[in-house]
This record gives sequence, structure tokens and C-alpha cells, in this order.
Amino acid sequence: MQCRSGTGDRLYRGQEYHGIKTAVVTGASSGIGLVVARELARDGWRVIAQGRDHARSEAALAEIRSAAPEAQVDMIRADLSVMDKVDAFASQVAASTDRIGLLVNNAGATPSRRMETADGFEQTFAANHLAVFLLTHRLLPLLKAAAPGSQVITTASVAHKFIKDMKWDDLKQAQSFSASDAYAQSKLANILFTREMAKRVKHDGIRVNCVHPGVVQTNFDSHGNLAVKLMYFLGKPLSLTPEQGADTILLLAKGGAPNATGQYLAKRKPAALSAAAQSEQGAARLWDISKELTAKAGQTVG
Repeated sequence: MQCRSGTGDRLYRGQEYHGIKTAVVTGASSGIGLVVARELARDGWRVIAQGRDHARSEAALAEIRSAAPEAQVDMIRADLSVMDKVDAFASQVAASTDRIGLLVNNAGATPSRRMETADGFEQTFAANHLAVFLLTHRLLPLLKAAAPGSQVITTASVAHKFIKDMKWDDLKQAQSFSASDAYAQSKLANILFTREMAKRVKHDGIRVNCVHPGVVQTNFDSHGNLAVKLMYFLGKPLSLTPEQGADTILLLAKGGAPNATGQYLAKRKPAALSAAAQSEQGAARLWDISKELTAKAGQTVG
């Protein structure tokens, strides 16, 4: 195990192997992401995982290695709400492999109050959407190298229906902030990104989908406001385990629904979308705005 100080710590770097599939899984230090990383490792994948919290990342790595002792697993610490750290994480991935068969964009956040990142973005929008947008672009050459058959899977949510549309005139919610709207908007953005990205890489042999995992009992609400915590508490009797929440992601990862792309899935099948999530114009508009915002943060996307 190697430990380094500062953002982007690599907790462990295994030996290089050739001829096996490589997956990148963000938000893998707990919950759904940990289950996905663990089960892919069990299934013979090389896994490059990302976590933000040091202690949880170390514990997750230990669990994955215990479940799959022969697997090659890297755990890299990075705060994906800041765009240059997203870029640095992608560079670390690219330095350790020349191709990726699977990218699982699972890292996410729910806010207790409005906070701005070092780039000046509202944190939820930055962590849940802009990080996905930038990381997928940065890793696109590696996904193309593994095509056809490579995939991008993003954890979205039924919460996208809790907002009428993107707050196009106030994406940063600087004028009026709502924690629930911030989260719902970011999940709507995940779906719009998925649909637009799928169109753009279709002829490269890359499939792009997103998944509603269900209401899962994880530590996801730990930074949420009182309303979020209460929702998770009241929903606990009906909630899913992280293993159940990871089911559709793992189905796609292991070759299920082989023709699905640009889809929003729940319980292993396409699920209903809000009107805003179906908007072709909205998907294209968000794409252009995301390019502009990441460029302002010093990260140009081609």
C-alpha cells in the first residue's frame, strides 16, 4: 500500500495486468459505489476506485481486497467537486491504463446549505453534474480504446421529477437557493447529459446510460439538511440495501440490456422520464453551458 499526502492520494496501487477489463468507479468508498467496485473485482475486473474521505476509502479498499484477494484494485482519493481535481484524477487514471471498459459515475452529494466550490460553482451542481461531464470527457480516449462495448453508467435519480426544469437563469442558485432543488436539478442534469452523450459517441461503439438505484440506506444523507435526513429516516423501512441499489448498474456492467444506450433505467428496465428530462433542446443547451462553465474553470472540453 502506498499513502501520499494531499488531494488525490493513491491508497494502493497493484501490479499492472494485461488482457483484463478495467473499470473506473467514483464514489466507491461506501454504499452503492463500494458494492459496484467490490462485485466487479470479484468478477475479474481491474478496478480503479475513487473516494473522498480517507478513512472510508481505506476501509472500502480493505473490504474489496478481502472479497477479491486476487483482484487488482487502486483507490485514489479526490474531491470531484473541483474541476482541476477532476482533471488530476483523470490524469492518474490515464497514467495507469491505456483503456477503460467501464466508467461508473456514482460520486454525488446532497447539500445542507448553499456552498460554492473553488471554481465559484454551487457545490451540488459541480459535484453531481459538472464532474461527470468533465471526467467522462477526460476519459473518453480510454473508453474509445476499449470500444466497441465500453460503457458509461451514471447514477441518476427519480428526484429529477421533483423540479420542473433546470434553473436555466440561475444554475448556481445564487438568487434563490433550495437544497432539494439543487439535488433534483443535478439529477435532471445527469439524465440530460446521458442522453446527449449517448448520441455523440454512438458511432464510437460506446454505450451511455443512467440509473435510478432506488432509495438506498447509505451515508448519502450525512451532509444533507434536516429535510433530507428526515426523508431518509422515514423511508428506512422501505429502503433498499446498497446491494439492491447496485443491481441495475451491475446488470449493465456485466452485459445486460446490450442494446440500451441513452436510457434511464430503474429495476433493470427503462423508466419514465419527466418532460424536462426528455427535452432534446434542454440536453443540447446543458451541454453547451457545461462546456462554457468547465472552460471558465480552466478545463477546456473539445
